[in-house]
Amino acid sequence: MKQRYYSLDVFRGATVALMIMVNNPGSWEHIYAPLDHAKWNGCTPTDLVFPFFLFAVGNAMAFVMPSLEAAGSGAFLKKVIKRTLLIYLIGLFLNWSPFVLWHNDALVLKTWEWTGDDGKGHGIRVLGVLQRIALCYLFASLLVFYLKRKGAIIAGIALLLLYWLLCYTLGTPGDPYSLQGFFGTHIDIALFGEPHVYHGEGLAFDPEGLASTMAAIVQVIAGFLAGQYIQRKGKNFEMLSNLFVAGALLCALGYWWDMSFPINKKIWTSSYMIYTTGLATLTLATMIFFIEFKNYKGTVSRFFDVFGKNPLFIFVLSGFLPRVLGLIRINNGFGADGKQAYLSPFGWFYEHVCKNIADDLRIGSLFYALCMIAFYWLIVYILDRKKIYIKV
Repeated sequence: MKQRYYSLDVFRGATVALMIMVNNPGSWEHIYAPLDHAKWNGCTPTDLVFPFFLFAVGNAMAFVMPSLEAAGSGAFLKKVIKRTLLIYLIGLFLNWSPFVLWHNDALVLKTWEWTGDDGKGHGIRVLGVLQRIALCYLFASLLVFYLKRKGAIIAGIALLLLYWLLCYTLGTPGDPYSLQGFFGTHIDIALFGEPHVYHGEGLAFDPEGLASTMAAIVQVIAGFLAGQYIQRKGKNFEMLSNLFVAGALLCALGYWWDMSFPINKKIWTSSYMIYTTGLATLTLATMIFFIEFKNYKGTVSRFFDVFGKNPLFIFVLSGFLPRVLGLIRINNGFGADGKQAYLSPFGWFYEHVCKNIADDLRIGSLFYALCMIAFYWLIVYILDRKKIYIKV
């Protein structure tokens, strides 16, 4: 009989809430350092959010895998492939949405590729957060199902070492772990074309690229192993102490590996995967201690719990809604270039409410992000009260 671990729901919900917060600041130019990603090497609290979510995906997999194994290979493949395709296509839908854009004061169709006002080619990004989740879920599920626990461990270690080898040997000699030297960018451009690769770093480079997904797959496997161990050992202090020891050892191993393969989220290095898995294990163990052992189920845990019950839906909505509302243009006078300036409804809220609460613009930006969390929490709270859970 599977034990119910409320702490796993809270862990997943807290991760989703933090994803919403770091993805929705009032202004990207005014962010407190812990709420921004590391420029390149290194790891901030914000850099923990995505790997924690993949770890949570693995946790959840541990509790459903026995029933999938019992159903047989055919039923397993059908369910996993269907779920993978749905999540991937939702990610592509999110990148393409809202399917129209403003061009020369007119709404035009957002085609697969188009020429922007800057005269450069633009296109729909093929990869992204949800696409990475889909691919990691697919390959981790296959490895766990067919290779079982020991085989998945060996495969995970092999993937981490192979990725390190590929980065070092195929990257730019002397600088293989840099933005310009990373080998994976060439693969993404060759497969998808430069207009369909992320350009947020000032050049074509995708932080959710195919090559770095190799290490991210192992994050899900690690989450599965942790969830399976928790389920197998039951709620006792031996299980809890071993989780703390494992988390501490993984953090130490990640730091050690950092000396030769830098901790880096944007290329999802093997050392980054190990280090963040260690922190995720320690965080989950701490939650288990307070929630399962000390029976603390107060306001904070209930707040995050509702996020964990509709995680994919609320994450997609938090990305989709601002894009749709961005089509609404509220007159905001004239800009420095003398042209008419417009704000979206959310932009108006930041500019005329949040931005003015303090001279330090980071405070207003943070306040806006917290308001977004409260707004989306209200939505998932209502869904929870109505027992509506949107699954994929």
